[in-house]
Amino acid sequence: MSVGRAAFISFHACPLAAPGEGKSGGMNVYVKQLAKALAGLGVQVDVFTREHPGHTDIMTDIAPFARVIHLPGGDPEEPVERLFPFLPEFRDALRAFQQDNGLDYQAVHTHYWLSSWVGRALSSTWGVPHVTTFHTLAAVKSQSRAGENGPETRQQVEKEVMASADRVVAFTPHERDAMVRLYQANPKTIELIPCGVDLSLFRPLDRQTVRRELGINGENVLLYVGRLEPLKGPELLLHMAAQLETQDDVRFLVVGGGVGQDEDVDRMRSLAAGLNVGSMFDFVGRVEQQYLPKYYSAADVCVVPSYYESFGLVALEAMACGTPVVAARVGGLSTIVQHARTGYLTPLRCPDTFADSVEMIISNKKLRRAMGAAARQKAEGLGWDNVAVRVTELYAALVPEIR
Repeated sequence: MSVGRAAFISFHACPLAAPGEGKSGGMNVYVKQLAKALAGLGVQVDVFTREHPGHTDIMTDIAPFARVIHLPGGDPEEPVERLFPFLPEFRDALRAFQQDNGLDYQAVHTHYWLSSWVGRALSSTWGVPHVTTFHTLAAVKSQSRAGENGPETRQQVEKEVMASADRVVAFTPHERDAMVRLYQANPKTIELIPCGVDLSLFRPLDRQTVRRELGINGENVLLYVGRLEPLKGPELLLHMAAQLETQDDVRFLVVGGGVGQDEDVDRMRSLAAGLNVGSMFDFVGRVEQQYLPKYYSAADVCVVPSYYESFGLVALEAMACGTPVVAARVGGLSTIVQHARTGYLTPLRCPDTFADSVEMIISNKKLRRAMGAAARQKAEGLGWDNVAVRVTELYAALVPEIR
């Protein structure tokens, strides 16, 4: 039996949502890009997600043999923190869709803990393997930053699913080890498959051209891309700016915020003013995916100050564009960024250590170019096609076990 059709369950993260809007981010990108890449290998993928504000069609094709299907799953306006009670409704709607359309799935692949609850039930009903990717883990988030506590049921569901799933996909050895240490997961059921990057989109662009288009005139550009929520640590950028030895020719571009994040932007602006670094910062807002390579290519350094990243997609996108990365040594970032080769990893969340790392790169053009070239080389091994091949092999290996 081959894996002809797979059911992706991405309950709260619609792959059609624009990254940077609300809670949309790396997981939305991952689900969409992996589905498209699998479809390119001949696996038909149905991505099931809940109805949400802005969705128009029940079904939307994202590639030949890959489509997104919206189903009822509670009040579309309900925040993700309060969605658990609506999972049975979504599970039943998905099963009804499958029966009404006479669909046979050979594998269920779930994304995030909410989806894994649904997938566990459906894989049992259908008699097919359940593969799950958590993307983030409650136990790790709670240890990363004070106050990062999700729903009480989350950690228990994650533990139960790790024990029952046929395979758990971990992006990095760090994530795998956390599953074993904090959840007592069986390491034999954990498959290490990294996240991917669209190498045709995220590639080095002519530096002078994109700088001219973005209105950058000779400054050293430090770039931040991501939501402005506390877990991403954007405030560290402001404190880091205050620690730089020279501030006159340094410009920070902050790409993120936008819809639903006005308070976060206002907080950042207020803190910047209080630290007397407001003139160094441009709060760009959300940027469409197709334009992000311009910002990455224009930057001297991409700064990723997160408290926790299960993988670190922003770092990989920057590297694919030939831009060095200075990042916190947390989670998957320690796997993606090769210290002193593609950028620097800082073990302490101290503004001065980040400032020192950044200044080493912007003060040495030869070093910046060498790191940028090494960064692109590292990224080239992580294209979505390579990731999809490994996921397809994982599916195919599991199917005979279920027969």
